[in-house]
Order: sequence, then C-alpha cells, then structure tokens
Amino acid sequence: MTGLNLKQVILVRQDLKLPKGKLSAQVAHASVEAVLKSDAKLIKAWRSEGMAKIVLKVKDENNLIKYFQLAKDEGLTASLITDAGKTVIAPGTKTCVAIGPDEEEKIDKITSELPLL
Repeated sequence: MTGLNLKQVILVRQDLKLPKGKLSAQVAHASVEAVLKSDAKLIKAWRSEGMAKIVLKVKDENNLIKYFQLAKDEGLTASLITDAGKTVIAPGTKTCVAIGPDEEEKIDKITSELPLL
C-alpha cells in the first residue's frame, strides 16, 4: 500500500455554529470512529504518510447526510457522529462525518467542491 496519497476528511455542519472546543471534540470523535472501522493495512499506510486530515464545511444536516451516503455508495469508510446532547446541542444532533482514511482521489471525487473550515 505504499505510494498512495492517503487522507481522511471530516465534514462539519456550519449551521450549528458550535463553540471551538465542542467542534474540536466532534471532529475528533468522527476521525477516531472512522479509523476504528477502517482496514488495518490502510491505517498503517496512512500513518506512515503522516495521517493527513482535512476539515471541510457543509451547510446543514441534509448536506452532511448526503455526503455520508455518497461516501458509503462509493465503498468508502465513513462515520456519522450523533451527539449525546450533554452540553451545547440537543441529543441526537448529527454534527460531523469522517470519510477515510483512503486514497485522496477516491475521497476528492465526492468532496472536492467543499470549502475548508
């Protein structure tokens, strides 16, 4: 698996306007959850490349779910994070999606038009 350009993207809802700390925790939850679901060989290769992560913005819950489904349809590992609601948002709020780690080209096919956070 060497020679691949691997990355993970994390999509964050902008309509929630989460405080920085809460946002950071949600991004971390998404990243870790996706890695735990990923193939061990892919994770090893991604780690050897520096574990690139890109955080991107989506408009709202509908867009978040749309990209989650697109990733799954393309056979990519994806994790959708639903908050427990213990702090600043309601229980069950969908906050983030992580896609990958996987080949940059496969992920970009879905997410390339999304803006950076």
